[in-house]
Amino acid sequence: MLCVGKKSHFAAAVCIITVTSMLAVSYLRLQTLSHQPKVIQEGRRCRGKIANSTITALKGYKTFIISPYFDDRESKVTRLIGIVHHEDVKQLYCWFCCQPNGKIYVSKAKIDVHSDRFGFPYGAADIVCLEPEKCDPTHVSIHQSPHGNIDQLPRFEIKNRKAETFSVDFTVCISAMFGNYNNVLQFIQSMEMYKILGVQKVVIYKNNCSHLMEKVLKFYIEEGTVEIIPWPINSHLRVSSNWQFMQDGTHIGYYGQITALNDCIYRNMERSKFVVLNDADEIILPLKHPDWKTMMNSLQEENPGTSVFLFENHIFPETVSSHMFNISSWNTVPGVNILQHVYREPDRKDVINPRKMIVDPRKVIQTSVHSVLRAYGNSVNVPMDVALIYHCRKALQSDLPRESLIRDTTLWRYNSSLIMNVNKVLSQTMLQAQK
Repeated sequence: MLCVGKKSHFAAAVCIITVTSMLAVSYLRLQTLSHQPKVIQEGRRCRGKIANSTITALKGYKTFIISPYFDDRESKVTRLIGIVHHEDVKQLYCWFCCQPNGKIYVSKAKIDVHSDRFGFPYGAADIVCLEPEKCDPTHVSIHQSPHGNIDQLPRFEIKNRKAETFSVDFTVCISAMFGNYNNVLQFIQSMEMYKILGVQKVVIYKNNCSHLMEKVLKFYIEEGTVEIIPWPINSHLRVSSNWQFMQDGTHIGYYGQITALNDCIYRNMERSKFVVLNDADEIILPLKHPDWKTMMNSLQEENPGTSVFLFENHIFPETVSSHMFNISSWNTVPGVNILQHVYREPDRKDVINPRKMIVDPRKVIQTSVHSVLRAYGNSVNVPMDVALIYHCRKALQSDLPRESLIRDTTLWRYNSSLIMNVNKVLSQTMLQAQK
């Protein structure tokens, strides 16, 4: 009897598992079908005003669209980078207009709010819609319903529709410039160091900066190095300059930095071999190689299948100076002279140093600030003897005496080129500023 009882329990368990599996498969099939594009109208022109702002609010939706991107790495989808309220936004639809036949397709969106929201009610989100099979739509509108009139809705151009050959090897993404930013000297030094190390493009999500900084940005834009993405996020949401929610009524942290970083990766996916995610006061300094190209060739060779390379951040306090490179003509320029700051803080006990990244943008799905959230391929922590992040800012360990800091003059290897290049920029921008 005991044996029979065991057999009957086993059969029941198998039956339950089978039924559960069938229900799960049916549910997933229904979910997939519900997201398939459906024709709802035919024979009409695509209408709606083309959106041309970096951030577009969808009125009443608690949703903000940055930009849509074509993504065929898994299936043929439009992936919109956006910001949504993590609780209140439950349903959105992509409306595709296919020319020349004028068919309008509606596709239910999958709304994927990024996990690194840090407690804020609004967070970066991917709004992902399957595209119609026999259509390569150039624009998409977003609606909270599969029915209605979208003639008044903004239309967004779908970027990355055509694959391109890489125009640059390295693009640096800086997000976001805010707080009337005026650290002019350090910014110019960072830009010139990026160029020495092999960067051809710097993309800056600019909220605001000083008048003098505007002059410097204008110089780099005309030179072809800098691309400015306007970032008026405080026109739409109450922003915090902190990364963690403080129960202070703000909507999103650090001026929407995570959303900007994700947009920058997709924006440069087809035109840059690598994308570098760091701040304007951070420089990835190679210790074993003369530049980033040589370093990345070596790292890729040593780490096949790796798409994300993480570099350890080290603080060089701006309050501790060397007497070297006290260049008098620089003293009237607002900001920090990084050549005078070559003492770094030692590692803190039981505290992991944050990291910044160089990534293959075609392999990244979602990123946060110090790591990727989803990617194809592996992530690797680059050893400190290969490279580190030179981060000149206010001290984190302000009580340490100078003798406890570590003298690190790696930056000085570049001093002659850096000084010459910075002087060249200052001679042009400072003269313009005086006009």
